[in-house]
Amino acid sequence: MKLTDCMRPTVNDRDCPARLILDHLADKWAVLIVVRLASGTLRFAELRRAIDGISQKMLTVTLRDLERDGLVVRKLYASVPPKVEYSLTPLGGSLVDKVNELCTWAEANSAEILRARERFDKRNSMVVRAER
Repeated sequence: MKLTDCMRPTVNDRDCPARLILDHLADKWAVLIVVRLASGTLRFAELRRAIDGISQKMLTVTLRDLERDGLVVRKLYASVPPKVEYSLTPLGGSLVDKVNELCTWAEANSAEILRARERFDKRNSMVVRAER
């Protein structure tokens, strides 16, 4: 039986393959790596310095996930010490505009979101006190 467009699973369906891809792409480190690699090839240490707060382990894991998804290519040079460079693939490059839009939106709306969080936390702390 051939799947038609209306029968294909969507990201709201737990078995949809796109849901697993979104799991990787929605990760803050993946977004920041794509943003940094959008400007060109970088070595591992350069990427780590460029992304404030990322640990070596998280950078390694996230790069591996992005490579597995076909968004990043890893090039290893046979040298001492080994030199490894990372670049976006054409598929990864197709994400750049969307990721940049998301980052721009987050930066533009961060003050409003922080105020909303404060209001929410204030309301909920009053509810917790009232329940005691």
